[in-house]
Amino acid sequence: MDNHPIQGLMKTVMESMKEMVDVNTIVGDPVETPDGSVIMPISRVSFGYAAGGSEFVAPKAGEGAGHPFGGGTGAGVSVQPVGFLVVGNGNIRMLPVDANSMVDRLVDLAPHLVSQVQGMLAGRKSRQETPPQTMQFME
Repeated sequence: MDNHPIQGLMKTVMESMKEMVDVNTIVGDPVETPDGSVIMPISRVSFGYAAGGSEFVAPKAGEGAGHPFGGGTGAGVSVQPVGFLVVGNGNIRMLPVDANSMVDRLVDLAPHLVSQVQGMLAGRKSRQETPPQTMQFME
């Protein structure tokens, strides 16, 4: 079975899938923004593959050395955008495409919110420690 017809079918499908699915399909080409940040699209890729075949008995025993062959292959590829990886200003963030991922968004914003609250508390504390300014009038 060195050169079976199913091998040719499988080779054709595998070569076509190799052309469609590579690392650039999952992590897209980076794009640099004017502020120096780099944005990379991230996708989820899934695929399936099936092959099958059958050899039929020749109608007359004396005809031909091999049996007639029937077979087929099939493949499917699904590419689904997941989000964007944003690298810039000393931060790395994942911005999900799915609007339902509010928890992910809150986790991403938590450090920023904490620093804002700390800044507000520090400002309030410094105002409380500063004595009120009084005006003096000349008589």
